Amino acid sequence: MNGKQHYYQALGIHCFQQRQLSSIEHKAADCRDEWEILESKVSQCTACHLHTSRTQTVFGVGDRQAQLMIIGEAPGFHEDQQGKPFVGRAGQLLTAMLKAIGLSRDQVYIANILKCRPPDNRDPQPVEVETCTPFLDEQIALIQPRLLLAVGRIASHYLLHTKASVESLRNQLHHYGEASTPLIVTYHPAYLLRNPRDKKKAFVDLQFVRKKMLSIG
Repeated sequence: MNGKQHYYQALGIHCFQQRQLSSIEHKAADCRDEWEILESKVSQCTACHLHTSRTQTVFGVGDRQAQLMIIGEAPGFHEDQQGKPFVGRAGQLLTAMLKAIGLSRDQVYIANILKCRPPDNRDPQPVEVETCTPFLDEQIALIQPRLLLAVGRIASHYLLHTKASVESLRNQLHHYGEASTPLIVTYHPAYLLRNPRDKKKAFVDLQFVRKKMLSIG
């Protein structure tokens, strides 16, 4: 205690010292800063022509410490309007799919290959994927999920560097990146809305996800 503190104590004045943050608190604060910086970069991005037609960017939602990260293709009309992924009919189906294996949207993290809506919901072009996926890679690096679920052709092609069909990529465990994160492929909910006969196959994929989640604890 220094001289001033002795003087203040004698007068009955209590001095408050700034508490030192623990290493865990510092790490959490640094992580929040990284997320804020990344989200700001996405919202201001003009790297490809899609920024000229978007209403807003669609960054991602959910638990930033989630064990399961779901990666889709690109925002649609409703996502572009609300700034959140999977909020239209396909999003409602995805919510139901998660519920079928005992998960809520709040327990996972959901993002897309692209952060801006392609006009008329067309497929992302290669240059758009190349330009936008560094943002996704940063999200994956920050979350460090224990399991990735790629929904649809575009997501599985990028994450696995392949042109194989979704059907041929199902029912097996893949791995992504230098961390060799386990990855499972299933159909995109929008595809299932157009092809409801494949919902049974998707449910099999979800059981595979649930089994893997239980094994990684």
